[in-house]
Amino acid sequence: MNQMLKKWLVMGLVLLFSLGGCSASDVSNGGTESGKIRVTTTIGMINDIVKNVGGEHVETIGLMKSGVDPHLYKASQGDIKKLDTADMIFYNGLHLEGKMVDIFEKMAKKKPTIAVTKNIPKSKLHAPLDGSQDVDPHVWFNVKHWISATETVAEELSAFDKQHASDYKQNAERYIEKLRQLDDYVTKQIATIPKQTRVLVTAHDAFGYFGEEYGIKVMGLQGISTASEYGSKDVSELRDYLVKNKIKAVFVESSVPKKAIEAVIEGAKEKGHAIKIGGELFSDAMGAEGTEEGTYIGMVKHNVDTIVSALK
Repeated sequence: MNQMLKKWLVMGLVLLFSLGGCSASDVSNGGTESGKIRVTTTIGMINDIVKNVGGEHVETIGLMKSGVDPHLYKASQGDIKKLDTADMIFYNGLHLEGKMVDIFEKMAKKKPTIAVTKNIPKSKLHAPLDGSQDVDPHVWFNVKHWISATETVAEELSAFDKQHASDYKQNAERYIEKLRQLDDYVTKQIATIPKQTRVLVTAHDAFGYFGEEYGIKVMGLQGISTASEYGSKDVSELRDYLVKNKIKAVFVESSVPKKAIEAVIEGAKEKGHAIKIGGELFSDAMGAEGTEEGTYIGMVKHNVDTIVSALK
């Protein structure tokens, strides 16, 4: 009987110490089998930040793939599970993921659920050109705002996983230096377009921050959200502007149907003015995973090179 009691005591102590070890690991390294922090993100641009800043300590899952429109996106049961099993959640905020707001509010009660735009000064945010009351959420097209988002991700990862805080800081510094170089590249390239043709026309109003920061007039047929409707008046007004100002190219977007822009082109043709599609831009979603355009930096460079080539 005494031998049996001793045996159970030893087994109990072993189990206690092993559980203690697992607990410490979970707090510092997240809940994956590999010991990495499990992070779920919404749009690809945010997922790219987390990959660059988190490095080897983070495992990321992005909900929205290439070509997916976040304005219209509805979370599936599989998405809810990915959010529920994550250690941390990063999303854009500013109602970009409008149909998921309630989900984020519920998740925030259980785990770090962070809007990467939260530290961008409100004075730097602006109302969209369509006159609606919403704040324009497309802040990633001003590279300086995306540097702020990167700093926010680094701060939050460091607070959650203090053991690797210095790694997150170093990773963020390296990535931010690349973003500063990108910002300089965009400024110089857009400046090569003659001022009279420096007009960017797209399907929806996603490039407001881009135009404001880099000195190019932007016009979108729809408002800041693709959920907004456009009518024949919108098409005719945009058509007349393009004809009057002899704008020679408009652009389609990878996550928005081409029908609206094609109507503008056809209308201009009837007025005797030829307009071409200058190329496809990435607006609310990046390119396919594994491609250069499947990274934030590659996406922005693709857009800039496409715009310059068509308008220069």
